[in-house]
Amino acid sequence: MLELQNLEVAYGSIKALHGISLKVPEKSIVTLIGANGAGKSTTLRAISGLLKARGGSVKYDGEDITNAAPHKIVAKGLCHVPEGRMIFANLTVEENLRMGAYLRKDSAGIKTDTEYCFHIFPRLKERRTQAAGTMSGGEQQMLAIARALMGRPRCLMLDEPSLGIAPILVRAIFDQIVAINKERGLTILLVEQNANLALKISSYGYVLETGCVLLEDTAESLQKNPEVRAAYLGD
Repeated sequence: MLELQNLEVAYGSIKALHGISLKVPEKSIVTLIGANGAGKSTTLRAISGLLKARGGSVKYDGEDITNAAPHKIVAKGLCHVPEGRMIFANLTVEENLRMGAYLRKDSAGIKTDTEYCFHIFPRLKERRTQAAGTMSGGEQQMLAIARALMGRPRCLMLDEPSLGIAPILVRAIFDQIVAINKERGLTILLVEQNANLALKISSYGYVLETGCVLLEDTAESLQKNPEVRAAYLGD
């Protein structure tokens, strides 16, 4: 569903991605792991059109979307939940969800999807009229994912969903990421510092280092790899 070929991105004269190639099969969960500054978030931002590629290509569902406008990429069903959540703090939970559906005209479908979001994240239903900025980090992360789901994506990119969140809520969020993948057949590309947790729910993984793919393998094999265990899994 998603394929990068020799993707290059630079910030001014500084190269951030040095020809990254990866594949995300339809209905799979694929994870990118690596240290801070490895290029994980840059990769997602380049896919979603927020950063311009200097070289290489991004293909989504067989179509070249390299450097397409972000709103056009969203309209094709590729949604990005950014690092730091970026919810609309002054809007209520319900208003944030409506913003996620801004490209849609099907009011009945929007209502159904809102109820689905409240079903998978009951805390959001409890806080539907609350200003989003007054919620905890974990609740805001739930809202960021739910807001993306309101766009009816076929492929969802999640950037650091566990960052700054209480462990009990991290588990709940990851359980729902798996549920969304299974129930809706949603393809997921996950960037996550908690490599252990990310690999447990993924089928395949890529290890990034200084803007390059250092290693790729099934998630199960990466979990057993001594180098990966020593560098990213705390062994």
